[in-house]
Amino acid sequence: MNPTTRRAGWMAALGLALTGCGSLAPPYERPPAPVAERFIANGGAAVGVPGTSTATPPTGDAAAIPLAAELAWQDFFGDARLKQLIGLALHNNRDLRVAVLRIEQARAQFQLRRADEVPTLGAGLAASRLANGSGSASTTYSAGLVLSAYELDLFGRVRSLSDAALAQVLSTEEARKAVQINLVAAVANAHLALQADEELLAVTRQTLDSREASWRLVKLKFEHGAASEIDLRQAESLRATALVAQAQQTRQRLLEETALVLLIGQPWPEGLPAPLGLGDALTLPELPAGLPSEVLARRPDVRAAEQQLIAANAGIGAARAAFFPRITLTGSLGVASGELSGLTRAGASAWSLAPQLLQPLFDGGRNQAGLAQAQVGRDIALAQYEQALQVAFREVADALGGRTLLTEQRSAQRAQLEAEASRARLAELRYRSGTASFLELLDARRSLFAAQQALIQTQLQQWQNGVALYKALGGGWTASPE
Repeated sequence: MNPTTRRAGWMAALGLALTGCGSLAPPYERPPAPVAERFIANGGAAVGVPGTSTATPPTGDAAAIPLAAELAWQDFFGDARLKQLIGLALHNNRDLRVAVLRIEQARAQFQLRRADEVPTLGAGLAASRLANGSGSASTTYSAGLVLSAYELDLFGRVRSLSDAALAQVLSTEEARKAVQINLVAAVANAHLALQADEELLAVTRQTLDSREASWRLVKLKFEHGAASEIDLRQAESLRATALVAQAQQTRQRLLEETALVLLIGQPWPEGLPAPLGLGDALTLPELPAGLPSEVLARRPDVRAAEQQLIAANAGIGAARAAFFPRITLTGSLGVASGELSGLTRAGASAWSLAPQLLQPLFDGGRNQAGLAQAQVGRDIALAQYEQALQVAFREVADALGGRTLLTEQRSAQRAQLEAEASRARLAELRYRSGTASFLELLDARRSLFAAQQALIQTQLQQWQNGVALYKALGGGWTASPE
């Protein structure tokens, strides 16, 4: 081995030997979750899985029910139109696109930090002119490999910054999953709301047709003296009420459609499959809840908040390392000659090594302020992580509580609609036979219309609560081939 190669090996070995030091960051431990050990549903009972009163792990058929986080949205939603709309949103939505690009940005930042951990070598060409005491000057040319200001990470400053950048990458990846989960739920809710508007509009149009016919009949009777002006004005009022409702629901349907177009990121597509209605044809799979600790660990937003906490914890290590000496190496290895053309011939070998140690003595409190800032940043990240846990717990608890109550409400609402429909038929017969007043008939029709609207709204709330439970349990994220 020639002397030049031997010296290059010694320089590389010196850099690697002096960098294997630990970090000054505090040891990370996952903070305890500031939530209850079990979900509480209506009546104060702990909830674990459907049909159970506690959070005991399910057995038998219940154990075979897939967890929401393991159930792809393609399997959760059975509506072919909704599946196609979600697919378009995942391909075109700008919020999701920004989330993906932020991952690439965080990865690039991580690579920058990783690059600081290894020496940077470059090819250099330099010329220096030195004057001597006799008034003459000599010129020296040199060329070779240059090591520029490489920091020996004795106290883990560079390593801590790299760890923080890695945690940021993981956080952005989890945030991207959370964006997709929110997008899937938003498209599903907008689609369900649009279907509810369609059904409300159909009921309103049917009611308007009935009231138009009734108004024309009462008007004819009034013109022949068989009905009073009060009956006529009441019929006109009912007809106008239906017209107002139709205008309101048409406008609401337009708003829901434009909101859905924004989510899918393109104009409304042609040739979509026929949607399923809000009735019994639309069903959502039953989802087990499990223990809060298991549920919250599957939430990407919670994991993203924890990675932010880990990054802030690593930042304390970098701030602490700033109090200790910083050692940098600058060196070169190559050939030197008094003539530029001599570099290409048998120039003399030359090398240099210039280590530098800088120990902070007085910095105006900069390092102390940096440490305080890092510690406060860790406290902020901790509070945000705990808040993410609490929000996630509340979302799951609310959706679990609504699952049973909305089912009961829907059954009661359906029973009320059947009763109001029977009442309207009887009132119609009584009015035609002359045993009931027109006011009684109008009241029965108003109540029937309100009951029809209420049932549709309850069905919408029930299905949207199912979507909310799927989202709250971490469902909606599946890796795509891209």
